[in-house]
Amino acid sequence: MEELPVGLVVATLGFGLGLVFGATAQRTNFCTMGALSDIVFMEDWNRFRAWMLAIAVAILGSQMMYISGVVDLGESIYLTANFGWAGAIIGGLMFGFGMTMTGGCGNKTLVRLGAGNLKSLVVAIILGLFAYMTLRGLIGLARLEIEASNLNLADRGMAGQGIPDILAALGLPLETARMVVTALVGGGLLAFCFKDAEFRQSKQNVLAGLIIGALVPAAWYVTGVIGFDDFDPTPLVSFTFVAPVGESVQYLMTFTGSTINFGIAAVGGVITGSFLAAKASGEFKIEAFTESGDMLRHLIGAALMGTGGVMALGCTVGQGITGMSTLAIGSVLALGSILFGGVLGLKYIEEGSLTGACNAIFSRG
Repeated sequence: MEELPVGLVVATLGFGLGLVFGATAQRTNFCTMGALSDIVFMEDWNRFRAWMLAIAVAILGSQMMYISGVVDLGESIYLTANFGWAGAIIGGLMFGFGMTMTGGCGNKTLVRLGAGNLKSLVVAIILGLFAYMTLRGLIGLARLEIEASNLNLADRGMAGQGIPDILAALGLPLETARMVVTALVGGGLLAFCFKDAEFRQSKQNVLAGLIIGALVPAAWYVTGVIGFDDFDPTPLVSFTFVAPVGESVQYLMTFTGSTINFGIAAVGGVITGSFLAAKASGEFKIEAFTESGDMLRHLIGAALMGTGGVMALGCTVGQGITGMSTLAIGSVLALGSILFGGVLGLKYIEEGSLTGACNAIFSRG
């Protein structure tokens, strides 16, 4: 029996992992933008803790595979010595603000699309268009200007932008640094999550964090181990939902001349998984725009997410969970910027102006 091409095997498994991701997010209402909204407007931290649990599980699982030599996370885009600090900040702020305009991040957009939300179809198309324009099109010119400010950490004696690499450059043995940082960050996040009795009793949020967090190292394994090929190696990637949406739009338009990859397949899997879960639970419902102002907000938000997500090298999942699993300092910076941009966007919606939003944020201190 003829063996299937490695790329097709990786894509098939990516679709399967995406199915689990989409079904889990749909059934548990896992949403990073919603988590921020819960905190800002209701002081409810449960969904935020689910997100942090996913990060903790992703870090612990990914770093265990890295330390044991199963995968080399140094081959991922997150750990290069080319530190794009400006892109992480500017792109993160844009993405965080944009997701409040659309009512959800890239992952939530795909989950809602699978559950019948036609507004999310518009968001996905515009997000994908602007993502591709930022990767290889007109907006790419501005991206390159921002990337001119990148720092080459190799010139400073660092192998990459991982926090353990930075500590190793300061004199701490690399493997010791990796284990210490993994234990402190992963363990600290677990303690933050499970110290709260209400969260411990929330099976839905705990399950969401555990499953989605575990999918990240599973994806590293699929692309880094199963996808390993001496002649045609699969790029080492895991879950992210900005650039792959752009690639998915292109793939659908140029199917006969394109090759499916893990990211494209995972996008399709998330939509399908959400659709199946929504139909099974009776929650599938066709929704559309009801007024022009709502549509305009979604269009602007999608454009900001597509552009910002590429500049920041990821979204709330791509940088917030997958990037964080590599312990990259760029991911920490991008995540912090996304969080601030998201809170700013929520306050903008509440106050009606950026000035009012800034006053509302900083006056609380």
